[in-house]
Amino acid sequence: MRCDLVAIGASWGGLAALQTLLRGLNGDFAAPICVAQHRSARSDDSLLPALLGQRTALTVRDAEDKADLRPGTVLIAPPDYHMLVERGDVALSTDAPVAYSRPSIDVLLESAAAAYRDRLVGVVLTGANADGAAGLARVAELGGIAIVQDPETAERAEMPRAALTAVPSARVLPLAAIASHLVELCSRPGVRA
Repeated sequence: MRCDLVAIGASWGGLAALQTLLRGLNGDFAAPICVAQHRSARSDDSLLPALLGQRTALTVRDAEDKADLRPGTVLIAPPDYHMLVERGDVALSTDAPVAYSRPSIDVLLESAAAAYRDRLVGVVLTGANADGAAGLARVAELGGIAIVQDPETAERAEMPRAALTAVPSARVLPLAAIASHLVELCSRPGVRA
């Protein structure tokens, strides 16, 4: 498998989980990363990227419409916008919330799966609802790799459990092991770890 994109969804407890995950990735990480983290429409746009950027060598920023996907860069869905992945870039949308969420993890994962199919790694982290379950199912259906944070290591287990119900074949990893697994998946073209 060649990994051309990693798409990550997180909700309640996501800041700490994302900090842990991103800290384990070097600035030369071979794939772009897109993140949908549930956050309030009233959030300070720059706060989440700044907090995450302090803990990693990767470039972390809020996505802008038509932002290019580049290796070593983390694009975060801005508050009150869905982030949709297209081949090579992202689009932002103010369509209605999905499952009360904008940004929606399902929207991110489903669009990434459509664009990158078997070259996508989808990851669902901690959270208190089922957002991301349908999107991760689409990732697996189209040949991508589905990873779920072990619910036992999640601050809130509802989201990882919902993802596992939707994708029983997903790889279940403790939070501390996800970054090294992503490095393995995305750094060796042609190898399906």
